[in-house]
Order: sequence, then C-alpha cells, then structure tokens
Amino acid sequence: MTETPRSNRYHIAVFGRRNTGKSSLVNCLAGQSVSIVSDVAGTTTDTVWKNIELPGIGAAVIGDTAGFDDEGALGAMRVDAARRVLARTDLAVIMLGDPNDASLEKEWYDNMTAQQLPVILVASKCDSEGSGLRVKEWKRAFADVIIPFSAVTGEGREALLEKMAQCCRQDENLDDITYTLVKKGDIVVLVMPQDSSAPKGRIIQPQVQTLRNLLDKHCIPLCCAPEELPQLLASLVAPPRLIITDSQVFAQVEKLTPAGTHLTSFSVLMARHKGDIEAFLAGVAALRSMPTDGSILIAEACSHIPQNEDIGRVKLPRLLRNKLGEGVRIDIVSGNDFPADLAGYDIVIHCGACMFNRRTVMSRVRQAKAQGVPITNYGIAIAALSGILEKVTI
Repeated sequence: MTETPRSNRYHIAVFGRRNTGKSSLVNCLAGQSVSIVSDVAGTTTDTVWKNIELPGIGAAVIGDTAGFDDEGALGAMRVDAARRVLARTDLAVIMLGDPNDASLEKEWYDNMTAQQLPVILVASKCDSEGSGLRVKEWKRAFADVIIPFSAVTGEGREALLEKMAQCCRQDENLDDITYTLVKKGDIVVLVMPQDSSAPKGRIIQPQVQTLRNLLDKHCIPLCCAPEELPQLLASLVAPPRLIITDSQVFAQVEKLTPAGTHLTSFSVLMARHKGDIEAFLAGVAALRSMPTDGSILIAEACSHIPQNEDIGRVKLPRLLRNKLGEGVRIDIVSGNDFPADLAGYDIVIHCGACMFNRRTVMSRVRQAKAQGVPITNYGIAIAALSGILEKVTI
C-alpha cells in the first residue's frame, strides 16, 4: 500500500469552514494523528495529504485543506490553495458546521458539481448539543444526502466510508492501460532507452505501469533498449503483436517495426489512460499551422533537475525548433505551476502525466478548451513532428 504512487491513488479532499472538524475527520479515517486538531480557527494553513487504504476503494490519499472562510491577505492565499486542490480531487467531502449561513458551502458545492466532481456532505460534531436541529437545517439547505458524523464517538464513520466507496465505484477510471491493443498470450516488445536522462537503478512509472498491465493480462512482455531491438526481433519466430516505445526514439523504432505489428508509445498510452485522446489528436493539428513566431507551452507533471538529454526540456524543444524554426517561443512549466491564463499560447504540449492522476490532467484539458487553446501530448506531438503519427496505433 505504501509503495503505490499517488498518481494511482484515489484522491479525496476535505473542505469546509475553519474549525468545522475537517482535521478530526481526516484523523478518524486515518486512525492516527495526521493533522493538528485545535479549537483555534485556521489551525490548518495548507493542505496536508496522507496515504491511506480505505475499504471498497483501496489505495487512496486524503487531503485536509485550509478553511474556505479564511480571512486577510494570507487567508486569501490559503483559500486559493484549497481551490487549486479541486483540480486533483476525485472526491470532495464538505464539512458542514453552522447552518445559519450556508452561502460559502453552497458556492463551493455548486462549483464542485459544475466540474462533475462527486461531493459528500457531512454534518460535523453530531455528538454536540443541538446537532439534530443543525442536520435538519442542512437538509433543508441542500437537496442531497447529509451524513451526521462525530470524530469523538465514531458515529457516521461507516456510513461515510460506504458512501466514499460508492462514489469511487461510480467514478472508477479503468486501469487497463493497453485497453484493446493486446490479449492473453500476445508478445509485446517494450523499447526503453537507458541514456543519461534515465533514472539510475530504476524504471520510470509509465514503463512500470505498462509492464504490470501486460503481466495482469497474461501477455508475454519483452524489454530491451533501442540498440538491442534488431537482435530481439530477429530472435522471434513470429513478429510481436505490439511494440511500445519511448517517444524519443519513435522514428528509430518505427523503421524497425515489422509489417503487421502495431506501434505505440508509453506517452500515447498515457494520453488515453490519463487524458482526452480526442482532444490531444485535434490539438496536434495546431502544430502543422504554427506560425514561425508562435508560442508553445510545454507542461511537465514532475519536478526534476533537467538532464543533458531531458525529453521535455531538451529533445522536444529541439525537435520543435528543427521543424518550426528558431523563432518559435517555448515556455516550460513543471509540477503544479500550470498558468491560469493560456491566452498567450498557440498550443499546450503536456507530458504523459505519469505523476498526476486523471482528474488533474482533465482539469487542464478543460481549462485549455475553455480558453480556446489547443492541447496535445508529448507522444502524439513527437509522432506528428516525426511524420509517423498515421502509423501509430492510437
């Protein structure tokens, strides 16, 4: 459980006003002290995330956010930070305190549901005096189920866990990374460069996840570096069903791909698994009509120190300039540093997002669409720039 990366975990975030019991709820679910609990409003100043295993869900991560009624200049920054958490949240829990003013709760609830984000409403501190009346008031304010909860007595904990599991099942993202490309018994070749940009002593997440997916489907995966691909193919009695390559050697591998063998990349697989493949395919058309002084935003999910042959910071920009000219402007952002205003860009090229969950990627796709900016993916962009997109199995 502890080894499951957060990108593969179900993200649950708890929202509400200050001092409504958000931290107590997180601690109760986690069975340990994760967040500091205090009667002082505003104790939680930034989102605290805790990996957790939940019944009916499995590997999850639960976030305790700052109160969305925080005040002052610093409070506004905390509220903004809590609002940004929505982009990565698979399930939101709103803690309901005093029903006399439900304006903020309704505002956040409406915003969440408008984003098609599942929401659970929890009436906090139901062991305290007058809690029954407060629950009745909240039921009049919301046309939704209200779960009374007490972190002191544990009342409502089981009902909350069951509701969480139900939401997870309804919002479940299929884990079949290779979808219909392969079946049991198929031979699949994974081409994985081990150059200076490859991490020492380990395999990157998209390769690990794809390999596990193939093993779960009882395929026969064979791994090699690009230099050994000819030898591997020559050793096979029959061509493989599928070759999955790192995008940076797409063109090289395509030349060696036998007739009848499908070709794709880890990044293309992630584009379908984590994002909107149709939007990415439509977005790549913008590259073909890119002006020589156009502006491109490259977005990386992970923050890391660039290597000599880094694909996002070196190889992809080099390929873009070779095809589009030196006058093209390229900006690069990483991690959560995704600009709110994309109006200055002709296209966004996003990485495979192995370090993000699907909700995060889709929030960026929706943002780009809303602002009329095309968005595509590393693998699809590289295949298009290399002139082999039509030969790639999407």
